[in-house]
Amino acid sequence: MSAETGYGMSTAAGYGIDVPPLDQWQFAPYLQWSMQNIQNFLPVHQIRRGVRATELPCRSADLAALTVPHPWDERSVSFAEVMAATHTDGWMVTHRGEVVGEQYLGTLTPAGMHLLMSVSKSLTATTAGLLAASGELDLDRPVTDYVPQLMGSGYEGALVRHLVDMRTGVAFSEEYLNEDAEVRLLEEAIGWAPKRHPEVPDSLLGFLSTLGREGPHGGAFAYKSCETDALGFVIEGAAGAHAGDVMSERLWQPMGAEFDAHVGVDGVGAGMFDGGVSAAMRDLARFGNLFVSKGYALDGTAVLPEWWVEDSYAGGPDSRTAFANAAEPTLMPGGMYRNGFWFPGESGDVMLALGIHGQMIYMNRVTGVVGVKLSSWPTPQDTEKLFSTVRAFEVASWALNRGEV
Repeated sequence: MSAETGYGMSTAAGYGIDVPPLDQWQFAPYLQWSMQNIQNFLPVHQIRRGVRATELPCRSADLAALTVPHPWDERSVSFAEVMAATHTDGWMVTHRGEVVGEQYLGTLTPAGMHLLMSVSKSLTATTAGLLAASGELDLDRPVTDYVPQLMGSGYEGALVRHLVDMRTGVAFSEEYLNEDAEVRLLEEAIGWAPKRHPEVPDSLLGFLSTLGREGPHGGAFAYKSCETDALGFVIEGAAGAHAGDVMSERLWQPMGAEFDAHVGVDGVGAGMFDGGVSAAMRDLARFGNLFVSKGYALDGTAVLPEWWVEDSYAGGPDSRTAFANAAEPTLMPGGMYRNGFWFPGESGDVMLALGIHGQMIYMNRVTGVVGVKLSSWPTPQDTEKLFSTVRAFEVASWALNRGEV
């Protein structure tokens, strides 16, 4: 589906503001509306649900008054105060497949789409894992075996495994507030930002093919959004179909999604899988539950192979070393990045899907708790808001496990 609009010519429903100009949609006062309405001003490709939607049963648990310690000092606030103070559009918590808390704020509704930013990476890496399980994709083969258009680029010599673990040596800057950084040039290539750099190609694959190399493949962890976009093209090369359709067929439908999702696309229809997926919050809970139930959907349908789930939690033999050696601070000592997810501590029992402006799925396989939060932080990154939210879900997780709420 494509959406065409005249920027600044129509009013954003419920906000009393014009549909955002292309250079302003990621900033106030447009951001919150944009995060929930990207299909109204940018082209997208549908990720179709199937005929079956798994049930999300509910039971009551009073999470609001739980005490949440501040990440760094002796202050503490309530769970409800964390959610109120972190530009929340919606949050929910499930415990062993049952919804125990759910709230929608502002204009977000249960059926509402919300841009996931880099939570999209977790969905995309999981789709690649499903292709690996079927034998259609070999994670230890070169990226260029599946995407020959990247021969001669910085990706030459990189393995697919390096993409899902963010360990290529490709030169790419993730400085969100730097208009000259590659992460912003990528947006120019796909049409998410005005073309300020005429040398940037008019397609995502064309842009990826211009990237050079600055280090060895398979070395230290280095978070780069381009890796997941390259992975999207790998998925297409392996499966012979649009990666959004592969995600629908292999993941979204088998897990019993309740709603269609969609992904932003460039001018030739290629999906921006590093941060362009939008979905409903309840379906993110369904996705998260796969990773606390050994790959099974809420109705017992096998979706993910258990070995992929276990590999994600265990990591590779040097995943934690690669993470510790990252040039940029990760703020997660003892943690790692594996298969498109963040693991914030040494235990390996908690995994996170994270996106800028405050998107999160928290998964704890010991307690069986999944927490989902969709947000509109004014800035792309906010360390205090991030770790306060993790703490809130952690407190709720263990309180539910102990039967205290």
